Amino acid sequence: MNTNRWWQRTTTCIIPAFLILFLLLTACSIPGGIGSGGGTPTQASHTSASATQPDPAKNDTCPDLSGYPTAGVDCYTPYQFRVAYGVEALMQKGFTGKGQTIVDIVSFGSPTLQQDMDAFDQQFGLPPIKIQIMNPLGSKPFDPSNKDMTGWAGETTIDVQIIHAIAPDAGIVVLTSPVSETEGTVGLPQFRQLEQYALDHHLGSIVSQSWGASEVTLRDAAGQQEIHKWDTFFQKATMQQGMTFLSSSGDNGATDYTDLQATKLSSTATTSFPADEPWVTSVGGTSMIRNGTTIQEKVWNSNGGGSGGGFSDFFTAPAFQKALPASVQSLLKNRRGVPDVAGDADPLTGMVSYQDGTWSLAGGTSASAPLW
Repeated sequence: MNTNRWWQRTTTCIIPAFLILFLLLTACSIPGGIGSGGGTPTQASHTSASATQPDPAKNDTCPDLSGYPTAGVDCYTPYQFRVAYGVEALMQKGFTGKGQTIVDIVSFGSPTLQQDMDAFDQQFGLPPIKIQIMNPLGSKPFDPSNKDMTGWAGETTIDVQIIHAIAPDAGIVVLTSPVSETEGTVGLPQFRQLEQYALDHHLGSIVSQSWGASEVTLRDAAGQQEIHKWDTFFQKATMQQGMTFLSSSGDNGATDYTDLQATKLSSTATTSFPADEPWVTSVGGTSMIRNGTTIQEKVWNSNGGGSGGGFSDFFTAPAFQKALPASVQSLLKNRRGVPDVAGDADPLTGMVSYQDGTWSLAGGTSASAPLW
């Protein structure tokens, strides 16, 4: 299922000791002169012909976030995010994403995606971009009373705005499915078809996947068959075409859902697919907290959610994890460990996002996946 700022849970998420792997692979603090933000919470798309440098001096203040708490909230602008993660220094050297195209895989998409991006760009002085939206499997009329559709609309908006904020001269292609990916195999065949379409039509070399299904819901024969098809696809696309796949690790800490309706959490540890895939870069979540002029990061485990992480029951440890220290190997026990990297996913410390007239903070590991 998609994991984004719209989730609401009352279940307490537990981050166990084995997330030491996460800590070993994630930076703890990032120095930098970050200004304070608001006190509350291919042949695809294209930008200008030459590399564009946004003007942070004019647009480096978070807009009003009505409805957010007055304390415990850190709002970040695109410029502040780029500085915090060392991207701004690269942009000053001309590394703006020019020549690259990112493919975003979602269900349904958003009917206001382009106009929301236009407003976002204008607010923060980013170069305008024309998003290419494609639905090779067909589409369904948007129904604002359908929670799946509105959730995916929010997801899609977060994805493209974070991508554009970090790589303003990269192109963006959004491939939409008419089937809502939830848990188990529901929606997975359609997403696989979309990714195959992106590969066959050379739409881009980077694929962002802000969604996932728990391993618990994929243990049956149908689930294992689908996993095998995905694994074959990922390996071929990576090894033969040089593609990069990124996936959110989930928002339920060491557990995940056990039912197709995503209402019950597993009582035992489990991870999420495709973040558990050895051919995919799994992206976990942090909380990014201001401390004077320094940004400190810690594992996201608050506000009703937590970074997904753990060990796969489906995949063994890939070669790059077998090279980790013995202390980590004793935890892995030859299982694929996730996540590989991380970024801000706390819905109260996120980058500001705009959708259909409202500013809010992006959250969930579906916000950290496109960040990479």
